[in-house]
Amino acid sequence: MSDGWEAGGADPVVVVCVGAGPAAIMLLERLIANHERDRPGLPIELHLVDPHHPGGGRIWRRDQSPLLKLNSMLEDVACFTDPSCTLDGPVAPGLSLAEWVRSVRAGEIPMPEWADEAVEREIREIEARDFPTRRLNSAYLGWVYEETLRRASDRFTVEWHRDIAVAVEDHQDSESDRSSVHLASGAALDADILVYALGHNGTEPSSESKRLAGFARRNGLEYVAPAFTADLSLDHLRAGTDVIVRGMGLAAVDLIVMLTSGRGGRFFENARGALQYAPSGREPVLHLGSRRGVPYRSKITSRMVGDATVLEYVGAEFRAAVEHRDEPLDFERDVWPLVANELITGYYRELFTGHAERVVGDWAAFWPLLRAALARDGGYASAELAELIATHVPDCDDRFDLEAFERPLAFAPAGREPQPPGRPDERTPSGDVHHRVVEHVSTDLRHRTAQRHSATQALFMTGLHVYISLAEIPPERWNARSRTQLLPRRWHATFSYLASGPPGHRLAELLALADAGVVRFLGGELQVSADEDGGAFTATGTAVVSETAVASASITASTLIDAWLPEARASRSDNPLLRQLVASGRVSELTVADAGADAVADADGASTTGQIETGPGGRIPGRTRQFGLGPFVAGPTGGAFTRPGLDSLPFRIHDRVARAILAEVAEVAEVAEVADVAEQRAVSHDGRFAATHR
Repeated sequence: MSDGWEAGGADPVVVVCVGAGPAAIMLLERLIANHERDRPGLPIELHLVDPHHPGGGRIWRRDQSPLLKLNSMLEDVACFTDPSCTLDGPVAPGLSLAEWVRSVRAGEIPMPEWADEAVEREIREIEARDFPTRRLNSAYLGWVYEETLRRASDRFTVEWHRDIAVAVEDHQDSESDRSSVHLASGAALDADILVYALGHNGTEPSSESKRLAGFARRNGLEYVAPAFTADLSLDHLRAGTDVIVRGMGLAAVDLIVMLTSGRGGRFFENARGALQYAPSGREPVLHLGSRRGVPYRSKITSRMVGDATVLEYVGAEFRAAVEHRDEPLDFERDVWPLVANELITGYYRELFTGHAERVVGDWAAFWPLLRAALARDGGYASAELAELIATHVPDCDDRFDLEAFERPLAFAPAGREPQPPGRPDERTPSGDVHHRVVEHVSTDLRHRTAQRHSATQALFMTGLHVYISLAEIPPERWNARSRTQLLPRRWHATFSYLASGPPGHRLAELLALADAGVVRFLGGELQVSADEDGGAFTATGTAVVSETAVASASITASTLIDAWLPEARASRSDNPLLRQLVASGRVSELTVADAGADAVADADGASTTGQIETGPGGRIPGRTRQFGLGPFVAGPTGGAFTRPGLDSLPFRIHDRVARAILAEVAEVAEVAEVADVAEQRAVSHDGRFAATHR
């Protein structure tokens, strides 16, 4: 069908997108860019449904604490494509967050109308390598939405409905594929095409959470199930109360911020230049532990100075070989050893090419030896590799041990880790779990903020390139265990630990809180028990503190907080629409038969990820005009907004979904045009028949 019909004034194709957060807005940008270039004649009427302002959505909304920050630097946030992007759709550059801030500061773009003094001050003072608040990011995302609308032609209209979608129904009295989206207000939107971009949602409590909540009620205790930290109200927690915090990821970091700085405590530099914490007196005592027992690795502020990141094992050649492979890939067996090789190679490439004075020999000579050692039995965990590295990297502080990196408290420190600034030996005696974690955090912070250790930046960049490359492997090339367990759980957890940690200053604050006695570390392999006889929660963790000793730490408390985000499980979501979609069979959780003994089972005993299955271009199977996008969809998403200049995965995902939607828009329009022509002919024929038989 050509665009010649546009002059005929055809009705627009109606697209309803449930959700208006960052992913939905980046999809909208791709829709408008592709529409403008490829299908400018198609009239489209798009409706966004979200109770929160378009752009920020629920997570990045403007009405949250100014203490909460991104874990990305200002210069690392973008929502518009750039020349690095490899897309089928057009590249349509726009301002990154850093560029937007500079433009607002220069008066070229108006200050957000809702901006208060805190946001205005942040725009005036923030620098490119600072970590912005979520409220500043909300302002940027709102501008991205408005800028995207400015790029649309008059044949592409957008309307935001500040409402909640609660159900979808097919039109029973119509031969079309139209649906109705029912809103909490009682209104309904008729749609030719539906897009579910629901973002992050909570879930109904798990059986474990219900058990712990019941125990807490019976014994007059406090239990807080996994939740979004910004939504929690913990004002009732009394000062000085012992609180067990299970989890040490980003949600836990936010929780700590709200219960310390959020209660009036303040950080300051002492005379030695070390960060200290002055308590307000209102803080509880937070006892932290988790499986690893340490926080996510902090964000890195150094810059690479050696050779650029290149994938040697899981790049384009590997993906091409996968296309001709008969047996499905198993992540643990077939891919993880290659990922490990990539991480080790990326780290040492930067060390040898960027810091030649700290190694023996050069990269050209070392690289073949490294590759050979990685290829032999034991690979990345072999004694041969350890010996090779010890020979060529004299300072153990410069060496990278992947196993110890992943599970630091399961291994003795490599040599004597330096004492944290301002913490003399007599105040932190060696041999206990708390001190072992303090040592680890201090060392990690030094490695990730000092330019001397830019090899950690190369480690991060290598991990990021690996993540992008593996995400391009079609889902059907993986076996069921990988799709349902290893990729969404093991690999995602490893990547998050490596690449998605808090800003470095948050870990510096954590050390200051530990020094002030507000935070205590329980270690790894944390076990939490609910003692009916004692009527309290008990948590116990461990850490290897020397080559010959394992220490343990334990605390009994009346409050337990599970500090991690709710798991994305569609059938148990707190989003009414998502539950209705699953219950009605409109969407299905990804379910497979051979995921292994550790898989999560549904009611029928089949293995499921809890996330929605989609096909190419985000299509919902069996629903050709319905699409899914975001964290509730099975498979890697790469996040919403992303880093500029990296040919980032989110741009490619959004572009593919946008082009698939536009293809359906064109088909709907063509069907409507054919039907309209047929109706006109029928009317004309009836008129001629009446005239003949008058």
